Amino acid sequence: MTALLVVLGAAVGAPLRYVVASSFDGRVTDRFPVGTLAVNVVGSFLLGLFSALALSDHAAALLGTGFCGGFTTYSAFAVQTHDLGPRTGAAYAVSTIVLALGACALGFWVA
Repeated sequence: MTALLVVLGAAVGAPLRYVVASSFDGRVTDRFPVGTLAVNVVGSFLLGLFSALALSDHAAALLGTGFCGGFTTYSAFAVQTHDLGPRTGAAYAVSTIVLALGACALGFWVA
């Protein structure tokens, strides 16, 4: 049952990530992947929120592991960081990490 809930959450999170990230990446700025940054920060906020709510195992599997895991993306973050080059890539990596950790803490605090 838990694996099915993870799959269901990811089935919603992953397509939503694609829509949001592709809507902003390349359109807001020419080189800075704002869409991927946005999904990672929002997903981190939600994961912090869900973690603080002490959800049941099934709800945590659906919302935390499934939805947030499907909605956020490390692979696109890693590739885009590399593609941005040493300077811009480092700035992007640091900003993503700082903002995502801050958003997670804020979500935890809000809950």
